Amino acid sequence: MPVDLTWTAQPAAPGTLRAQAEWEGRPGTAAAITSSLMGWQRIRFEITEDASPGVDGSRHAYTPTLGAFTAVVGANGDILVPEDRLRNVMLMATQGRVVLEDELDRLLGKQWDEELESFRYAGEGAPVRWLHAAV
Repeated sequence: MPVDLTWTAQPAAPGTLRAQAEWEGRPGTAAAITSSLMGWQRIRFEITEDASPGVDGSRHAYTPTLGAFTAVVGANGDILVPEDRLRNVMLMATQGRVVLEDELDRLLGKQWDEELESFRYAGEGAPVRWLHAAV
């Protein structure tokens, strides 16, 4: 369904705008929103879908400099890293191809967190629009 966002000045990057929305929808909606937003240019965003009964949540982030980041999020909000990804990183570190700590930071989205942190909080009185999906 179409969404009318309220755009306000983004103090973290003068001359840019920001919008924030809370939403509800079926599991997988965050991935669909992410796919749509990735077609825009020079955008930074993060979308979090909370876990629901029987379904893990997800976190999607994007910045022009880093590209896309996606992670599975458990019911308690922790990023869950799949076993095969951990085993692959450990193997590459053992072979001297990567630094283990750097790769673990990448799997947890540390670079995206650092780049997006200054953009996360709106100024005083900025609007928040609640979105509700009809199922």
